[in-house]
Amino acid sequence: FRVAAMDQEAGALNAEKRALQIAVGAAALLPVTAGWAGIIGGAHFLGLFGSAPAVSQAAYLSGLLLGLGLAFWSTIPDIERQGRLFSVLAGIVIVGGLARAFTALRLGAVSSLIAGPLLIELGVTPLLWLWQRKLARKMVR
Repeated sequence: FRVAAMDQEAGALNAEKRALQIAVGAAALLPVTAGWAGIIGGAHFLGLFGSAPAVSQAAYLSGLLLGLGLAFWSTIPDIERQGRLFSVLAGIVIVGGLARAFTALRLGAVSSLIAGPLLIELGVTPLLWLWQRKLARKMVR
């Protein structure tokens, strides 16, 4: 019975790992898509207008966003062993979300275009980070 219980536990852990991998893959699709759109379509595609330096800065930030999404994707194959990288990436997203929230509140500019990304940055990302940490504790012994 012990072997059957161990096999069942291993199967449950593998299913949880697969679910986390799918969730991270889907969540990272957003920064990859938005980053790529900002680079290819330019800041105007994202509804950002301004001087050449402002548009250049938006392109740079789009590149960072693309890079973050690709970096999250790089954690997927052995996600349970990527705690340090996953934590750094999640921390970057959360700090960015806090900056977005602070600025939106300061400017009185809270809208669905701001609330949507904030939900991901300050809601989904911390939940995925907690899930990754939980899975790592279970699988890496």
